[in-house]
Amino acid sequence: MNQQESAKRNLLIMWFANFFVAGSMTMVMPFISLYIESFGDFSEKYVQHWSGLTFAITFVSAFLFSPIWGRIGDRYGRKRILIFCGLGMALSIFLMGYVHSVWQLFLLRFFMGFFSGFIPMSQAFISTQTPKQIAGRVLGTLQTGSITGSLLGPMLGGILADTLGYSTTFKWTSISIFISALLVIATKEFLLEAKTGAKTHYSSKEVLKHITRNPVLLTVLLISALVQIAHFSIQPILSLFVSDLHGPVNVAFYSGIAFSAAGLGNLMMSRRWGKIADKVGYVKILVILLFLAGIFYLPGAAVTNFWQLVLIRFTLGVTIGGIIPVRIAYIRQEAPIAMQGEVLGYNTSLRFLGNIFGPMLGGFISGSFGFSAVFISTSALLIISGIILFVSMHRHPKLIKHTA
Repeated sequence: MNQQESAKRNLLIMWFANFFVAGSMTMVMPFISLYIESFGDFSEKYVQHWSGLTFAITFVSAFLFSPIWGRIGDRYGRKRILIFCGLGMALSIFLMGYVHSVWQLFLLRFFMGFFSGFIPMSQAFISTQTPKQIAGRVLGTLQTGSITGSLLGPMLGGILADTLGYSTTFKWTSISIFISALLVIATKEFLLEAKTGAKTHYSSKEVLKHITRNPVLLTVLLISALVQIAHFSIQPILSLFVSDLHGPVNVAFYSGIAFSAAGLGNLMMSRRWGKIADKVGYVKILVILLFLAGIFYLPGAAVTNFWQLVLIRFTLGVTIGGIIPVRIAYIRQEAPIAMQGEVLGYNTSLRFLGNIFGPMLGGFISGSFGFSAVFISTSALLIISGIILFVSMHRHPKLIKHTA
């Protein structure tokens, strides 16, 4: 089997692995706040704030470990790390089915964060096997696996939670992630041949110097945090908003629909945005997507019924779905093969930093100013991110000419 055939086979396997991981992770999202409510008689403000903290704590440990995993992957290979992360996540989620207090759930979510780099690591795994000129299309295809899982996960999780209970749903979720770890065993790891004379190893100092010497690349990495703050600010309290709009009947199921609406839009456009960016230019498409996402999310502040929320979540998914594959394709183009894992590790770490502050910010804003304020702040952050990248693009035009 030659490298091209191996790359196609690896892409197919990792598509299914990402499908199971993303589906499993999002199965529990619609009812984390409802799970916390089941631990005792708490006030709505208490539940909102602890939903944000419990959701965010996973990303604290993930933020700390992502560059480390990336560096280890560059030196020793990513396949073993993918298997290790899958098994660690499966164990963490399985144990969540046995907790009886907010603190127990909080600590297990923190522990899970050490292993939460499966999907970003799989992106680095495929990226280093992919020629630059088709990186957007291939990474967009890979992302449809996690998107499809994210699309089905919340609805399936809502159904399981309503019929079997929250604890049992956590246990079933862990089995899906365990399957993902087993799938990785069937992949074959290799790297594209580097240019003659190219370095095969970079120190962390050299990697950081490479990033800081390219202001556009640095801006793209920093914007990763802002996008995640915006996107994740609504996640932990979305089920509470759905309950407020629709009522308490089958709230886990309807929360799953609201979560999945963004995934459907994401699924429809992710690969297409990647193909467009391969032709037009990654940075240009990123700027357009950031502005569109901010504009489409703003009407969420004025919704009065559940189906309006679903429509807004869908339009957000259409735009925000292209941001991740286009951003990674750009990094694939700007970073040498031998340092890509570490650069993508920093990108993932900054995304997780956004995931830390986003849920806490969303919980605080909704608890203090109401749900509408969360949509307004989210929209503002996305538009600000677009402005920052637009300015950087025009201040350093020579750095983006070759991306078209």
